[in-house]
Order: sequence, then structure tokens, then C-alpha cells
Amino acid sequence: MPKNKPSKKDRSESSDSDSGPEDRGPAKKQKTEEENSWDLGKNRFVKLSEFKGKWYVNIREFYDSGGELKPGKKGIMLTMEQWQKFKSVMSDIDEAVKRNV
Repeated sequence: MPKNKPSKKDRSESSDSDSGPEDRGPAKKQKTEEENSWDLGKNRFVKLSEFKGKWYVNIREFYDSGGELKPGKKGIMLTMEQWQKFKSVMSDIDEAVKRNV
């Protein structure tokens, strides 16, 4: 006798899959995320992150939400191509800063 497929609602309620951070144990991702994060001060961070299989350098300002830092709107996420270009002009930027500051 064939079994009826559970409805979408039933599957989501009874699924053993990872549905959110509350049902995850200590994750490697958390450690990796900390290793790929650099504090710039004043709640600004540089983070290396992966999204949809691509890596990005994310320079972002965070805000305090009840004792937890959360990413804010102020920031920029660079593709690896943009990051390489940024690095290639870093010495020019540094020279301009020395001349103007």
C-alpha cells in the first residue's frame, strides 16, 4: 500500500533537518566565522564570508541589539575581483593619505 506524502506543513513541522540556529549544536561555522573576522574598532569589522558558493570581503558597521552585535546597513561587500583590485591600489591610496593628512 503506497504511503501518502506528508503535506508541506507536516514536513516542515516533523523534519529532522536543520531549520534554524536554535536546533544546532556547537558549529564549526561559528569558529570559522570568528577566525575570518577582524575588528576595526567602533563596532566595525572586516569579515570573509561565503554566500551562494562565492566568497566576499564584507566591511561592515555593526549595532548593539540587546547585548548582541548585528550587522547594520552601513558597509560594503566586495567580490574577490573587487578585493584584488582594491589591494592593487592600496599603495596609491596610502600615498594619497600621507600627502593629505
